[in-house]
Amino acid sequence: MIRSQVKGVGSALPRRVLTNAELSQMVDTSDEWIVQRTGIRQRHIASDDETTASLGEAAARAALANAGLTPADIDLIVLATSTPNNTFPATSVEIQNRLGMHHGFAFDLQAVCSGFVYAVSVADLHIRGGMAKRVLVIGAETFSRILDWSDRTTCVLFGDGAGAIVLEAAETDGTSADTGILSSALRSDGAHKDKLYVDGGPSTTGTVGHLRMEGKEVFKHAVGMITDVVTSALATGGATAEELDWFVPHQANLRIIDASAKKMGIAPSKVVATVSEHGNTSAASVPLALSVAVADGRIKKGDLVLIEAMGGGFTWGAVLLRW
Repeated sequence: MIRSQVKGVGSALPRRVLTNAELSQMVDTSDEWIVQRTGIRQRHIASDDETTASLGEAAARAALANAGLTPADIDLIVLATSTPNNTFPATSVEIQNRLGMHHGFAFDLQAVCSGFVYAVSVADLHIRGGMAKRVLVIGAETFSRILDWSDRTTCVLFGDGAGAIVLEAAETDGTSADTGILSSALRSDGAHKDKLYVDGGPSTTGTVGHLRMEGKEVFKHAVGMITDVVTSALATGGATAEELDWFVPHQANLRIIDASAKKMGIAPSKVVATVSEHGNTSAASVPLALSVAVADGRIKKGDLVLIEAMGGGFTWGAVLLRW
């Protein structure tokens, strides 16, 4: 059986760090208020010369180096982003060009905060379908560009960054002991659009717009939706929550992360949380967290890892893999 195995991981963050203390000088908030409600202490903010494409390129190069590969070895680039450099062409194509890659194909995928989980699942299907042997999967965002910096309920939550992994086709035994992606579960429900959205776009206002969110409503749905896809991915992959080595959730809010892990019986010691340092980086948050956990030695070869995310739409999903 063909499985998609992780061969490398990398990340990139903007140079500028914006702390809660600095934010409290911009809007009516405080470090205590932000930390208590979200667990966030700081976030990275892109400068004028840093874009989704440049951050995505840097993360891609780091993942390729970690895998011991070059752009010439890649057949496909899938970029998850809600903040592209241009309405078109796809920012993935710009990253492809920045990497000096003039073969294969590339496309963007938009599922907001669930984007990376969706992109991993889509890349896995391309690999198992024989359309690509190696895929560069990137999550890159510059959410600071779509924030209303006078709205303290949203501007304190989000940050910029990028993360990437390299997936490679490998022949396996076809059991739950295999290395690689074991299962995926994806969901969406457009009835919840107005709870988390951007109030603009080319086809409606002709403007970019700003992020709008009903925080309490998002929180109310989050834990149940996360549990839904995690349970499904575990069942399909032939594993239990107790067998997990690491749970790597979307880094939106520490309270959501803790409540989700508790509901599923996942020990706190198995949860990778980077939200305090990065804030919510949307599609970049899961690969950023993976990169941190691999770099510090927590995630090792053979570990059973579950990634999950929920985002605007609503969209939500989970992927079970053995590292």
